[in-house]
Amino acid sequence: MGAGREPETRRAKRGRTPFRLKVTVVERGGGARAGAGLGRWLALVAPRRARGQVTVAIAPDRTVRALNRRFLGIDRPTDVLSFPSGGRPRGAQPRRLRRRAREGDWLGDIVIARGVARAQAREGGHPMAVEVRILALHGLLHLLGYDHETDDGRMASLEERLRRLGGLPLALLERDS
Repeated sequence: MGAGREPETRRAKRGRTPFRLKVTVVERGGGARAGAGLGRWLALVAPRRARGQVTVAIAPDRTVRALNRRFLGIDRPTDVLSFPSGGRPRGAQPRRLRRRAREGDWLGDIVIARGVARAQAREGGHPMAVEVRILALHGLLHLLGYDHETDDGRMASLEERLRRLGGLPLALLERDS
């Protein structure tokens, strides 16, 4: 954000900036709608370079565990997984999450484990909807190519800035450190 410029969220809320990011939220596994308002919020706080379509699925832990085992070889659920559209082996995109999009429009899919998110929200002392936003933002940054394990803090810094812009408590990487 340069000097004299408004945060992107304020411009977008006033209707001056069309959404660059289209987010579809899919919830599986019942319970309260943790993803209510998530798509609009994520589109508002997303980095300027985030353009295209994303699906965020809030799924049962067993689904996320199966995806984690299949694609990362880790046999346990995790809080969030990201499946970028480019550079992935054919068939790696979960079938249930596929959407039709022109080549280049599709950023990828984010899958959030409902039970893990619920437990982390309880531990963090905030509502489940806040935890889902924290995880969706983290997943989106991975779709954009950020990798907190190898980028010398660039992802953590950006996530912290966007988290503040979006009115969230600690970002996932701040919490984990």
